[in-house]
Amino acid sequence: MDNPVRAIIASVDEDLLPLSTLLHQKGVRHRIFEDSGQQVLEVMREEQVAEVRELYRAWRAGEVNIQLFRNKAPLPSMKTAGRGSWRRAPVTMTLICLSVLGFALVYLTDLSAMVRALTYRPIGVRGGELVFLDIGVEYWRLVTPAFLHFSWLHIAFNSLWLWELGTRAEQVVGRFNMFMLFLVIAVVSNASQDWFGGPGLFGGMSGVVYGMLGFTWVAPMLQPRWQMQPSHALVAFMVGWLLLCASGIVEQLGMGAIANAAHFGGLVCGAVLGTIFGALSRFGGDKGDHGPV
Repeated sequence: MDNPVRAIIASVDEDLLPLSTLLHQKGVRHRIFEDSGQQVLEVMREEQVAEVRELYRAWRAGEVNIQLFRNKAPLPSMKTAGRGSWRRAPVTMTLICLSVLGFALVYLTDLSAMVRALTYRPIGVRGGELVFLDIGVEYWRLVTPAFLHFSWLHIAFNSLWLWELGTRAEQVVGRFNMFMLFLVIAVVSNASQDWFGGPGLFGGMSGVVYGMLGFTWVAPMLQPRWQMQPSHALVAFMVGWLLLCASGIVEQLGMGAIANAAHFGGLVCGAVLGTIFGALSRFGGDKGDHGPV
């Protein structure tokens, strides 16, 4: 069983790319990441620690010369690079586009028949008041509230965080698994909101976003080759925002009702899925190197 071991801790200003290239050439599996303002290089086998540390010392002392030859091909333009990143995460991009479409339906048509067809529960009118009915066999409603957004701030923040976290997951686990992750997390987060918050009008991709946060944070703990874990600062911000919303302060400031149960349900669901995926990959014989592709 492989257990990552810290071999080198270096300043964030130090370029470890030459060393990393040499280690790859030697077949030493490793990863480099930032932690608490420093660069950390981990190897997957404890017996390689001494070798890597000696190589690092010799390189820094000038006893070993590592030269990198730059590819003469022209660098991609910003336009080309943007297209490439979108193509690497088509499921995430599609979910964002559908969310924008859902926001447009709400913003332009209010509670039109089309919008009412996407809410978690069917909406009826009795005595001049809205009533929420049973789902019946309209099972698509378990998922579709994730696409409904009710303000510009709502759609902007959810799209931003979905792109940040969704692309991390999709580029590691692939398109099909990303789609299945979305379906499961959407169902769990929406059902959590309806169960704990009671029947009502709610929507948004926030539950899925928190699910992706839980997944990308927990899965790499069990499968270190999956280099998709968000930064500590991002996790702290999103968890802090979750707790702030749950406290009721955000609603008191006039920012609208918050689907707190969907957030918590999505986060727990994502963490559980991360545990399952990570454990299956690590202990199921997956020995290949994984990372953003």
